Amino acid sequence: MSEFNVKELLSDGKVLQEVIVKGWVRTFRSNRFIALNDGSTLHNIQCVVDFENFDEQTLKRITTGASLEIKGTLVESQGKGQKVEIQVSQLEILGDSDPEEYPIQPKKHSLEFLREKAHLRLRTNTFGAVMRVRSVLSYAVHKYFQENGFVYANTPIITGSDAEGAGEMFRVSTLDPKNTPLTEEGEVDYGADFFGKETNLTVSGQLEAETFAMSLGKTYTFGPTFRAENSNTSRHLAEFWMIEPEVAFLDLNGNMDLAEDFIKSVLKHVLEHCQDDLAFLEKRLLDEEKTKPQNERSEMSLIEKLRFVVDNQFKRVSYTEAIDILKQSKPNKKKKFQYVIEDWGADLQSEHERYLVEKHFKCPVILFDYPADIKAFYMRLNEDEKTVRAMDILFPGIGEIVGGSQREERYDVLLKKIQELDIDEEELWWYLDLRKFGTAVHSGFGLGFERLVQFTTGMTNIRDVIPFPRTPQSAEF
Repeated sequence: MSEFNVKELLSDGKVLQEVIVKGWVRTFRSNRFIALNDGSTLHNIQCVVDFENFDEQTLKRITTGASLEIKGTLVESQGKGQKVEIQVSQLEILGDSDPEEYPIQPKKHSLEFLREKAHLRLRTNTFGAVMRVRSVLSYAVHKYFQENGFVYANTPIITGSDAEGAGEMFRVSTLDPKNTPLTEEGEVDYGADFFGKETNLTVSGQLEAETFAMSLGKTYTFGPTFRAENSNTSRHLAEFWMIEPEVAFLDLNGNMDLAEDFIKSVLKHVLEHCQDDLAFLEKRLLDEEKTKPQNERSEMSLIEKLRFVVDNQFKRVSYTEAIDILKQSKPNKKKKFQYVIEDWGADLQSEHERYLVEKHFKCPVILFDYPADIKAFYMRLNEDEKTVRAMDILFPGIGEIVGGSQREERYDVLLKKIQELDIDEEELWWYLDLRKFGTAVHSGFGLGFERLVQFTTGMTNIRDVIPFPRTPQSAEF
């Protein structure tokens, strides 16, 4: 008698064989039909119990959430909805689940309620599907880079540098908050701290990844990053995962090509390998959309949206051209935008990005050549000295999904920028060194993994695509 998971039993369908399967009870009806799920697939397997052959006490313990080991014969199903089922010969209850206390009952639960039960929400169809898609996406990321000659770099979680110049960082310290050592000036004495200086959780692995690119040619990081941004929205997390490739001898055009090819490749992989889960998530999204006013509903279904990205060229538009389009747009003229676009130099908000993608171009858009003033210090300054060789990729539904640039490879220009922005030169001595010893044109981008999972699954809140969301006032689990 061999042990199988539910996915194998449903896909192989080798009837009249003796099987063992373990899983959790989703439902038990008529004292006869157990719907068992082990997380390997969206679908349950029906296990049919002849209640006359089992004692009543055992049957009473078969409740939603209980874990079972079932032995029996795989047979063709008599009922509708499944090809095969198991005729149960032996049944062992591995773990009881008190129906009075178990919170994930077979009914519709709100996403807000399930966030409070994040340790059990994976037992629902929605979260099982989302996390399986997340897993396949993660594999597809590594597969793409490994097959294209990239070296995987593990960049530090604790760092002394602020890559973005954003300042919204989580401090890492072992100093006693009740007895903090102070300098003569009355400031915190970080010299007495564990690392001998002020350190934080990383906001990006990019700067360190550049060291790999400038020695090994092509590299990528894929790891956790942190922002102490007090933003309680459906788009922000305090802890999230970032994919950041860096490539030597690559200019901005090559960088845009790489980003587009990468995104299409990973989405194609998911379309091929997550058909059941995507079909379920598509139906879920369709039901959700029915509750919205007609003008707020998406023009495309979830799978159509994914295929649309895979099958279409991304439209490349300069920031200057985008500003002109936005200034002339109806919502801007009628002041329907929350942030009205008045002048060149404005920092685009999500509403502007989504207008360009969803209303104007109706395809994914790559914006490039942004004003230097609204972008990070390490981006390559253009000859006009007003713009930098930056690019953002904008997607329907979520706005910006990728941010990248050609990096500033000229030592004197980078040094001047660091000084102008009052960034500590001493902290970045090693980063400047890369421009002193064999500098070269190089580029890279960052993609927030959760935004990609959100787009792929159709989930509207970013807290529902990461196992245990970290947000302001919330670090549960």
